[in-house]
Amino acid sequence: MEIMSKMIATIKQWHDQFFGLVSYLQSPFLLFMRLYWGWQLAQSGWGKLHHLSNVGEYFATLGLPMPAQMAVFIACVEFFGGIFLALGLGSRMTGLVLTVNLTMAYVIGDREALLSFFSDPDKFIAAAPFAFLLISLIVLIFGAGKISLDTAISFFFGSARVNQANSVPV
Repeated sequence: MEIMSKMIATIKQWHDQFFGLVSYLQSPFLLFMRLYWGWQLAQSGWGKLHHLSNVGEYFATLGLPMPAQMAVFIACVEFFGGIFLALGLGSRMTGLVLTVNLTMAYVIGDREALLSFFSDPDKFIAAAPFAFLLISLIVLIFGAGKISLDTAISFFFGSARVNQANSVPV
């Protein structure tokens, strides 16, 4: 019995040490994800800003009201949202805005992929909004991590609440 409890204690200690070390990777991982996907989203928004007439025409085919104005709005949300996401600035609010925007991209622009969530998950995952929606949800739920402008701002201005809201605990 004593050997078994020592073995369990040793395994628990290894577990705690391993995951204690792995937890240090949370903020660098979030930084990498934010930089990569934020840049991609900003590029997408930039492309839309430079082809507003095409985007407006596409939105008109979807039956959206005021398609030209909607094209400008969505292009700006993607462009500035991507920049804010990459920098980790206003992370959770940015994550919320992008999550709503990308959910609507599924609902309005790619309903077939959305409805295939259970029947054909590969189709859902292959849809254009998927990766952006996923990173937006990750940042909305977990925050930007400790390597972000949100954390730097909270450090310099002493706001523990901002730091807590935007950083993953280590």
